[in-house]
Amino acid sequence: MNTDGTTVINGGTFTTDAAGAAGVFSYGDGVTYISDATIKTQQDTSGGIHVAGGGTLYAWDLDVETNGQSSAAIRSDRGGGTMVVDGGTYTSDGVGSPAVYCTADIAINDATLTANGSEAVCIEGLNTLNLYDCDLTGNMSDDSQNDCTWNVIVYQSMSGDSEVGNGTFNMTGGSITAKNGGMFYTTNTECTFYLSDVDITYADENDYFLRCTGNNNQRGWGTSGSNGSQCTFTADEQDMTGDVIYDSISTLDFYMENGSTLTGAVVDDETYAGNGGDGYCNLYIDGNSKWVVTGDSTVTNLYSEGTIVDADGNTVSIVGTDGTVYVKGTSSYTVTVSSYSDKADMSGATDGGSFSDHAVEKIS
Repeated sequence: MNTDGTTVINGGTFTTDAAGAAGVFSYGDGVTYISDATIKTQQDTSGGIHVAGGGTLYAWDLDVETNGQSSAAIRSDRGGGTMVVDGGTYTSDGVGSPAVYCTADIAINDATLTANGSEAVCIEGLNTLNLYDCDLTGNMSDDSQNDCTWNVIVYQSMSGDSEVGNGTFNMTGGSITAKNGGMFYTTNTECTFYLSDVDITYADENDYFLRCTGNNNQRGWGTSGSNGSQCTFTADEQDMTGDVIYDSISTLDFYMENGSTLTGAVVDDETYAGNGGDGYCNLYIDGNSKWVVTGDSTVTNLYSEGTIVDADGNTVSIVGTDGTVYVKGTSSYTVTVSSYSDKADMSGATDGGSFSDHAVEKIS
């Protein structure tokens, strides 16, 4: 554990077998540089590489394995910090142990990140995870305490582990695999997602591509009926499959640009919305992108310069809530909207940057 000054570690093997015993941990004013090392932790709450309290850790080409519960391979905790990880393999085997648990500013490049008993990524509150050319896999089990099962979650638990604010998940290149449940879930927070040219493998049931809703508060995540998510999602040169689900206590601005494709329905699901609210789902599609509609859909405001068809290539009808027929299609599916425009202002879309924005010089 490094709490003050600079520590440089080159090579070696680090093994722990006690609860709460992280492999390598930076806290406070501690700055740690670690490369070409092997780390293995056995017990609960024992992250592989770990920052908290504002600590800083830079890592290159590590081989990390954790086995306990609540033991993310790349872990941050209360007070946050900074982590930059370049290369390596990071594997968590325990329940509730994501490959990455993010309550910090974390950037990871060209790494293999695998959670064998948990979601792949968990981001809490005002924190950011940037992934570049990584291979990310999660395998979360169903749990009756959860409203759904997810592979990546951006949320606010209200535990005090992270400051309330916008959580960000950026992923450019590489791959993401879900072995169970839906892909992306956000609840009780503000958040931003950016995906660009990621190879996505879905679970067999593929419950949803994105779920942006409130929750039933079994885990204390906000107040029922007002714990939705305020989400901006940008797909850049990205193929996506699965439904996009939202509710009226959430806001969702969903941008598709540069040849992106969504194959799925957009669904308003009020299950966890209580008495409802003034939320919305706005969908923006640029001229090179396509929505392949797989079921009747509801969008608040639809702005599309692109293609909207069903899986057989039939044009989908777009009809206003007031009965206005904006597009009379030949498909059996209908998209119901409050408003429709054939012009799409993409200025609200986000960008994930590049690893060079975060990279530091390796110290040997």
